[in-house]
Amino acid sequence: MPEDRDLLAARLDRVLAAYGERGAQRPVVVVDLSAFDANAADLERRAGGVPIRVASKSVRVPALLRRVLARDGFAGVLSYTLREALWLHATGVSDDLLVAYPTVDEPALAALAADPAAAAAITLIIDDVAHLDLVARARAAADAPATVRVALDVDAALQAGPRTLGPRRSPLRSTADVVGLARAALDRDGVDLVGAMTYEGLVAGLGDAVPGQGVRTTVLRRLQAANLAQLRRRRRRLAVALTRVGAGLELWNAGGTGSVEAAAADPVVTEVAAGSGLLAPRLFDHYRAFEPLPAAYLGLPVTRRPDATTVTVHGGGYVASGAAGADRLPTPWAPSGLELTSTEGAGEVQTPLVGPGAADLAVGDTVWFRHAKAGELMEHVDRALLLRGADVVEEAPTYRGLGQVF
Repeated sequence: MPEDRDLLAARLDRVLAAYGERGAQRPVVVVDLSAFDANAADLERRAGGVPIRVASKSVRVPALLRRVLARDGFAGVLSYTLREALWLHATGVSDDLLVAYPTVDEPALAALAADPAAAAAITLIIDDVAHLDLVARARAAADAPATVRVALDVDAALQAGPRTLGPRRSPLRSTADVVGLARAALDRDGVDLVGAMTYEGLVAGLGDAVPGQGVRTTVLRRLQAANLAQLRRRRRRLAVALTRVGAGLELWNAGGTGSVEAAAADPVVTEVAAGSGLLAPRLFDHYRAFEPLPAAYLGLPVTRRPDATTVTVHGGGYVASGAAGADRLPTPWAPSGLELTSTEGAGEVQTPLVGPGAADLAVGDTVWFRHAKAGELMEHVDRALLLRGADVVEEAPTYRGLGQVF
């Protein structure tokens, strides 16, 4: 069960007070390691022994990536750019990295082609011959080009006649599309086709138990069930077709935090991906299959009181990516009884808060927020305080704190 909000606020306030001058620096992000570890264990349970590749974009703190990779149920990183994968490899975070999205970063491709150790550790996602052409150009410019590992990103949206429902990702939809690109990769010198990815975003990224959305929930559950059934058949056909053309795949990645069980249950899948479930942002509060523990909080200082029922915190406009809407705004979480205003929402330089909880707050107090998404929060701070109970066990730099922007 999530911690009582008022008790949580009191505990986190004690953390900052005990941390002295460093604790007074706000905004501040704290990560509760007990909740983080419990969420990791629950993801392992849901995966049923299938290895979990941690999605780095949902974490963006190397210390936390190292922590979860030390667990038996996790293996490898799903990075979101090639430049990030090269950095994670160079800094020793992982020697098994799958880049989740195609890259057109030619300097990074040149660095990969010139580094045999990195090339052996990093697998690129492709869904177009143009991606192979970029790899060929990078290898041609290298003195002693390394073999580059690639995997096919196969669209996993629900195919309903001429329409597709789900994230608009890869153009690889039919078996012919997939086999055609596989053959092109197999024919290229210096390219090793080693895997495939099918990310079922319609299931992984959409909560199926949102309060007050009964009709939407009913429709969504039916679509998700149809997507999973269709995808299971498609994966089986694709695996057979790829084997016939000589593609001996060593990995088949699938899933996300919201679809771990479904992806892991497919015998074609060799690994599942997850990341958001470790920190449990607000968008992952409403799933039937699991209930993660909130693990990351953003602390902002109260800087003024416009009236008896309103307080203003400094900053707060950390809006999550995706289609604009109220669900992308940060949520004032602790203490309880606070909410954003409908006219101002979350502001870049200040955020007014109203509600019964405002009456008990004074200038200088801290309000704790939860972000709508996981790793995006870390782009706004240079460190995260890693907590055990009311004690700071580590002040961990974020990507931003280490001077990295991907």
